[in-house]
Amino acid sequence: MVSKAGGVDGQSVHPGKYAHVERERRFLLARAPSLSAVTVSRLITDRYLVGTRLRLQRADFSDGRCEMKLTQKVPASLPGATQGLITNTYLSSAEYELLASLPARVLSKARLSVPPLGVDVFDAHLQGLVLAEAEFTTDEEAQSFVPPAKCVAEVTDDARFTGGRLVQTSRQELLEWLAEYGLRPE
Repeated sequence: MVSKAGGVDGQSVHPGKYAHVERERRFLLARAPSLSAVTVSRLITDRYLVGTRLRLQRADFSDGRCEMKLTQKVPASLPGATQGLITNTYLSSAEYELLASLPARVLSKARLSVPPLGVDVFDAHLQGLVLAEAEFTTDEEAQSFVPPAKCVAEVTDDARFTGGRLVQTSRQELLEWLAEYGLRPE
């Protein structure tokens, strides 16, 4: 079972030399950005491996490239832009296929780069959710960031809008959460 903080019950987590601090702020958008504003696009499939903090990701870029990685995220216990520790390992196709055979919950989305934001446009039961994020290298950058006017609400501290939570969310739950922020997708 996964604990509230994202860890596996009964197991402690210690920062390692390969993990780095992830700083990001997340925002809800009312709609996807216009395609003319997009600099890079990719289709992403996230496989959240059951009973772990691990995510297997495949990103298929519009130029034909494919990137596969295994990610471990250890959430921070405090609110704010510092999300916690993140470790990425890039994988070969064979490594990805082997790990993809493990039990997982799957989330798919299009990620659109619209500097300074990465915008995720979700599909399937999360259709209508458009989530933007901005990443930072320092706390000062994160604190001084002024989101573009198209951002409806900041949800950095709303754990419901993290991938690990969204992958478990029903359509009805999503619609209720979005309504709290004044959004009512079709």
